[in-house]
Amino acid sequence: MKNARHSEILNLIEQYSIDKQEDLQEYLRKSGFPVTQATVSRDIRELGLVKAAAGDGRYRYVSASGAGKSAHSVNRFETIFKESALKADYAGHFVMVKCYSGMANAACEVFDAMVWNDVVGTLSGDDTFLILMRSEEAAKNLVDELLKYIVH
Repeated sequence: MKNARHSEILNLIEQYSIDKQEDLQEYLRKSGFPVTQATVSRDIRELGLVKAAAGDGRYRYVSASGAGKSAHSVNRFETIFKESALKADYAGHFVMVKCYSGMANAACEVFDAMVWNDVVGTLSGDDTFLILMRSEEAAKNLVDELLKYIVH
């Protein structure tokens, strides 16, 4: 049942511009899957779905793995980070990444999925995420690297 539901979720988010768990829950019910909000939330997490810009100023759920790509690929990082991040800067051991409203979690998730030197940990909010680095030099180097992915 779970595999069939997950397959249906992937079909639904490809077919419809779904941006809320409640909407996904309703589509699933119409497809014959009576689910709770908690189940939808868990499915979203297990499938690695993230919200991405839909091009019309809104956001929608998309599969983090894309079309057959690894869920932790460089292409996935580039795509989601470029669509989410506005700027990056550092102060001391901290790197701050400013994102579009509601996109910091997605940007932070793809950042965390990559291997970075000297990263201690991350903390994400709605439109900003922070990265704690081992040194100020490491923070500066990371900002230089992240700026390559930020479209100006």
